[in-house]
Amino acid sequence: MPAVNRGTLSQIPGRFAVSHSEMDEGPVNRPTRYHRELAKSIIITNRSPDLPFAQSINPYRGCEHGCIYCYARPNHAYVDLSPGQDFESEIFCKENAAEVLRESLRKPGYRCQPVVLGTATDPYQPAERERRLTRELLQVLADCQHPFSLITKSTLVLRDLDLIAPMAKAGRASVTVSVTTLDNRLKAQLEPRASGGKERLRAIRELSRAGVPVSVLVAPVIPFINDHELEDIVGQVAQAGAEHAGYVVLRLPHEVGPLWQAWLEEHYPDRAEKVMSVMRDLHGGAIYDSRWHHRQSGQGAWSHLLRQRFETACRGAGLAARESMTLDSSGFVPPGPEGQLALWEA
Repeated sequence: MPAVNRGTLSQIPGRFAVSHSEMDEGPVNRPTRYHRELAKSIIITNRSPDLPFAQSINPYRGCEHGCIYCYARPNHAYVDLSPGQDFESEIFCKENAAEVLRESLRKPGYRCQPVVLGTATDPYQPAERERRLTRELLQVLADCQHPFSLITKSTLVLRDLDLIAPMAKAGRASVTVSVTTLDNRLKAQLEPRASGGKERLRAIRELSRAGVPVSVLVAPVIPFINDHELEDIVGQVAQAGAEHAGYVVLRLPHEVGPLWQAWLEEHYPDRAEKVMSVMRDLHGGAIYDSRWHHRQSGQGAWSHLLRQRFETACRGAGLAARESMTLDSSGFVPPGPEGQLALWEA
């Protein structure tokens, strides 16, 4: 049985591991360990044509939310750790993120484009309560009037409304809230340490009331697990104040595939084969197709049906497409010099 508040007990080795040892200790609920990481760069340039952003920042590597389906899990293999429980219990915190961002924005050749925080791991995962790396980044961006967007499934985003709302009023900030399910029992299995469905609706409501444009990402949509909630989620997020919406089908790259299938057999053995059969239908016989424009929606009859259902639900609820949201980059002012240089120029 999975440990309480952990997505998986598996220590499946990363794909680059040359050796792997296992000890049969039974279920162990490992504590979370935080590691100090000094980033050399912080802005990631997106080269994927099927993603609606050009720049992103992820202040944390790994995520304590423990979402079993997370497509970022395989990134832990790059630091010789398991995409299994290591991903949700060994968290790397880029403590100099704000400093590096400030230096990046100050470079003469920097071209201002909206930056998205949280494209891989959640910028408001539990570590953020004390580490405050996301807030420090937002402060830098707000000081420079640099447009930004946030992607999260945590109500902790409301803590930073004092920074987000004024930027939103200027057309320079937005928030995307990820909503996977409104069923807290399923949420506890899929996303053990993330905020519950009602809490995410509250976050949407409060962000909207504060004048922040809110988009919702229904992700992942999983056949026979949560796809029956699709229309209900769309309706409820629209009532809460969301303006835009998008969806992504379940993605199973690299080590996520075996982690997901073990989870599925544990929690839903009666429908495991049906789920995987549809996943293969979506991806041309494989459980995942990483090609651009295919990986997020799949292909074939199931893909067509999900798209049709989602678009119909959005039209009925008055929600626009997520990609239609734009932010203003015209007010950007690079950070000024610091330290002795700042004193000299004063």
